[in-house]
This record gives sequence, C-alpha cells and structure tokens, in this order.
Amino acid sequence: MDLRDVQAVIDSAKVRDNGMLEEFIRGTAPEATEGEVTEAAAVAVEVVETVPVLLARAAQAADQRGLKVVVMPLLDHAARYFVNPVDLIPEMTQGMAGLLDDTYLALRILENLNRGSDPLFDADFNEPLRFLRRLVGREISRKLDAASIFALQDVSTHVSKVYAEMGRPS
Repeated sequence: MDLRDVQAVIDSAKVRDNGMLEEFIRGTAPEATEGEVTEAAAVAVEVVETVPVLLARAAQAADQRGLKVVVMPLLDHAARYFVNPVDLIPEMTQGMAGLLDDTYLALRILENLNRGSDPLFDADFNEPLRFLRRLVGREISRKLDAASIFALQDVSTHVSKVYAEMGRPS
C-alpha cells in the first residue's frame, strides 16, 4: 500500500474539482442554503483528506500488534479502490465528489477493523460515515457496505490459506 498514490489522487481531484463538489452536494441536498453547501463541501474535503492518515495509523497499529497478515490486505483493498479510476463515482469526471465513495469504502473497512472489544486503533467513524452516506445516497452506500464485507471475507479466505500453508510440512 503506497499512501503517496492515495494522496496524489486526492490532490489531483482537488485541482480538477472546479466547484463540482458543491454542485454534487446541491444535487443531493437541493433544500440546502449556499452556506450549508459551502460548509458541507468543506467538511467533505476534510473527511476525504483524513483517509491517508487513518490508513497509515491502521497500518502502524497492525504492525505493532503483529496483525499485518490480516490488516494489510484490507488496507490495500481500500487504497486500490481509491487509486482505481473506475468506481461508483469517478473522480476523473466528478473531482472531489468522485472521492466520496472511495472515502466511504475506506472508512467502512477501517470501521470493520475496529469492531469488537479490542479496536485496532482509536477512531470514531460514526459521524463521518453518516455524513458520507447522506451525500452518496442509500444505493451507493449499500453497494459500498457490501464491498467492505466482501473485502473482509476475501481477507479471511487469504488468511486461512496462509495458515494452512504454514502448517504443511516442507
């Protein structure tokens, strides 16, 4: 996982945005005032910009706890979706609005990693996910929720194979 690639995608989307994020927000919340649209866009940018930091924190926590074999494939999945230009809301044509789905998926994966009695690291994903869910809509958020579960299942299969191979005699 190269977080510089994720940051480069964010930087590129910011340069190409030209008001597309605000336009996207107006479309999802037509009742919002201009002030509310501006504020929501600022919050959205802030949430998107936290992704590389959160992925780095999760990778560091996984390394410290000896959980890299489980956690890194999930973080790689989130980073790949972020870097892949073909997704549910494409950043190539939507600017920063195109990173809302990428951010939602990354946060859902991180939230899933933090579930349970011993979270991977200290972070609260409830409010950012609720905010992003309102922006991307119910249909896209459901697809991304399913993708986050698929990522967990895929990693579970991978980890099972690794452990099975470790147990085989040479």
